[in-house]
Amino acid sequence: MALKRLLVLGLVIFGIIVVVAARGQQGQWVAADNATAKIMVDAEREWAEAACNHNRIAEKILAEDFQGTSPEGQRYPKSEEVAETADVSKTAQDCRLLDAKVRFFGDELAIVYGTESSLRRAKDGTAKTRCLIWTDTWLKRKGNWQIIAAQDTEFGCK
Repeated sequence: MALKRLLVLGLVIFGIIVVVAARGQQGQWVAADNATAKIMVDAEREWAEAACNHNRIAEKILAEDFQGTSPEGQRYPKSEEVAETADVSKTAQDCRLLDAKVRFFGDELAIVYGTESSLRRAKDGTAKTRCLIWTDTWLKRKGNWQIIAAQDTEFGCK
């Protein structure tokens, strides 16, 4: 009888843990007027504009252990992104964030989904509009939100 009660109690506790853990993993889309989401979207806008104005935002918003995946399928660390956006020989034009939506997963993790465009010079000198669709993962560490991962894919501009 005591073993049966112990087993039932164990199953109840296990069920509570599963329900609480599953609830913590549910994503929540946030409104554009959410203060934290606004900070993230503004930072994403600055990062999209960095190829044009070399604003050095990557130094601030990318975590030291950041890993990105380029549209060409290459992984890159924070140091490469900082150097790339600082390189004035690779200046783009008309850099624009087209849209960004934020989804929170608890209090310390968010994913921002967005698109951006810019006008870039090809090696042959011709100008081409480049459109990217991307997913950035933000993590709150020691009270600061930073991007820990990014995935960019080029798509045909409309």
